Amino acid sequence: FDKWLFVFRHLSQLQERPPQLQDRIFQRLFDAAEIAKFSPEERDAYEDSLKYYRDMKNVVDTSREEGIAEGMEKGIAKGMEKGALSKAIAIARKMKQKGMPEDDIAAITGLNIGQVREL
Repeated sequence: FDKWLFVFRHLSQLQERPPQLQDRIFQRLFDAAEIAKFSPEERDAYEDSLKYYRDMKNVVDTSREEGIAEGMEKGIAKGMEKGALSKAIAIARKMKQKGMPEDDIAAITGLNIGQVREL
């Protein structure tokens, strides 16, 4: 409480933050006070740069979210492909154990002849 009273009483005369006022909340107060001292032109330039920064940050964040979503979709699709491939291989093994011709196994399962021969 004493620190706050000191700041409010002496803020206009302070050139630097005293060591007793190094808390984060006082840093934010001094930053706001610096901005409040800007001329109208400086304030406009500051607000324009802040707007530009926020726009760029939103673009990057949106791009990142879209990239993550696209990556997840591709990963799910690949996982499904791998799952389908492993099922086809399991079926092809059973067919080969039953003595079916390799050409027929390849045609039914969608595997190529080389994959069927490796089983």
